Amino acid sequence: MKKMSYKLLTLLLVGILLLTACSNNSKETMNHEKPEGAPDTWIADRTIKGLVFMSDGDVSAGMNPEIAAELKKKTGITLELQGITVEDSTEALTTGLASGDLPDFVAYYLDHSGRPEMQILLKAGREGMFHDLTPMLKETEIYSKYFEEGYLPKDTKDNIMFRDEFKGASYFAHMSMAREPGTVKRKYVGGPYILKEIVDQLGIDPMEIDTTEELRDLAVKIKEGNFKDENGKPVTPIGPTAWGGADRDFIFNDLVWSGETGEKFLKDEDGKIKHEAQTGYGLKRVNFVRDLLAENLLHPEFFTMEENRAKEGIVNKSFGIVADMHNYVVQNNDMKYVPLGPIDTVEGDYQMQLTYKSGYAGWSIPKTTEYPEDIVKLADFLASREGKLLSQYGIEGRDYTLDEKGNPIVKKEVLELKENDPAQAAKLGFRGAGSYWAEHLGYTDIDNMADFGEFEYGARVAGEDTQAAEKIIEMWNYDERLKNAQVIDGSTPKSFIFELENGDNLNIALDTYNENLLRAYYSKSEKEAAQILQDSKELLEKSGLNEYIKLIEKKEKEGTTIRF
Repeated sequence: MKKMSYKLLTLLLVGILLLTACSNNSKETMNHEKPEGAPDTWIADRTIKGLVFMSDGDVSAGMNPEIAAELKKKTGITLELQGITVEDSTEALTTGLASGDLPDFVAYYLDHSGRPEMQILLKAGREGMFHDLTPMLKETEIYSKYFEEGYLPKDTKDNIMFRDEFKGASYFAHMSMAREPGTVKRKYVGGPYILKEIVDQLGIDPMEIDTTEELRDLAVKIKEGNFKDENGKPVTPIGPTAWGGADRDFIFNDLVWSGETGEKFLKDEDGKIKHEAQTGYGLKRVNFVRDLLAENLLHPEFFTMEENRAKEGIVNKSFGIVADMHNYVVQNNDMKYVPLGPIDTVEGDYQMQLTYKSGYAGWSIPKTTEYPEDIVKLADFLASREGKLLSQYGIEGRDYTLDEKGNPIVKKEVLELKENDPAQAAKLGFRGAGSYWAEHLGYTDIDNMADFGEFEYGARVAGEDTQAAEKIIEMWNYDERLKNAQVIDGSTPKSFIFELENGDNLNIALDTYNENLLRAYYSKSEKEAAQILQDSKELLEKSGLNEYIKLIEKKEKEGTTIRF
């Protein structure tokens, strides 16, 4: 089946690339002579085509005609994007690069150097498939910041963009950099939430519930309280995440052998790095979950429920506790749920942890692209305040007005359309309304408050959705927690996995461990659960786990900070 799906994937990609190649091979008009009266942001009169190896929801290939016209007026560029029609973006990237027939630029997922995409991209870089971006980026206004000391996080700088092996050349532009280190792009209050009416009736402080034992006792009280949902049915004490079934750490934090990264590597009391499979925490958590399921304290579909049913459950108040959501979930605009915890970790009391900076996604320019500097200039324009104003707020007069400081004031009718008909709002063609065409080249150097006078799109004029989010931020004492946050500039434990011989096998074994946890949760006995986890541990060690831990320790001794 896997071979068949790969063949189908290949055929689909070949079709996409043939279409791209045909349009590329046709003689296009390209003029670099600046017209009289053109703005300083003008680049060239040409079409730039991009192939985005991401899922459909992250691409927004079709541009709003008025937005496209505004981009053309400011830069001379007509931007054409094409996404992929298959689910596995990594396999699609492999097939696409192997074809060798690519458009003007490609974009892809790349959270950090440990992503599987990195190995695919490195192979292409080593084979000379991409233009060197370094000399072109140095000539830009925004992306030139990437060369300033301390601007990039270490993983981006050392493992992605400026690797020693490339001797100063850079073939991959890493995206989504915050302008200032240790800052947040959005004030999220994530984790477990609890029904406010349960809080009031039980007379508890939900933020004092910070261990899984206290969580279990609370679930028992919810069950014994005979609470009913909007349809008169019994409330399930603990329900899944707002996005459906998933095995998230937040609700079981003190039973998960992991830090903020969720990769299940951590140091023990003696300073030795271990994976969760080498500790007793996996079985502890499995037994805790099995007991919750047996006592009907945890929804039987906690790990498998579809997102639409989970959202319906929130609207109907069917769950006493939602395992994970955040303050911007629209189904909670009325604040029927409030934050619970946070649950402490295996290392002790909860403390907010921030990365020095973190990346998301990237882009490259194939060697076959003519005038690659045009693509870099377009990326730099989109990363500028003027470019972001267009791509994130739309068109002045149509979508927003400007205040006396030149900051955008979003029109209420746009916010109302976004609330009532998100699909129609997205057709307006900018990020705030749900269209992400500019993300693939220009979403970086982010500081919304400095650029636009608000953290969140439309926050200054928004209705109760943003008001609820802001109230939860205040309730959770977010700003104080942020002030005392731990800021770490480092690489995650899995960042080097493909440096290990047969690292692919270990990566599969790590994924298998997580899958086997789900099997163990629903196992018939503790003995069966223990055997499932023991088999997983043996597979991990057979696949090179201990050798990999030695590699991580070696990286630490060489000066790399590991962010667990």
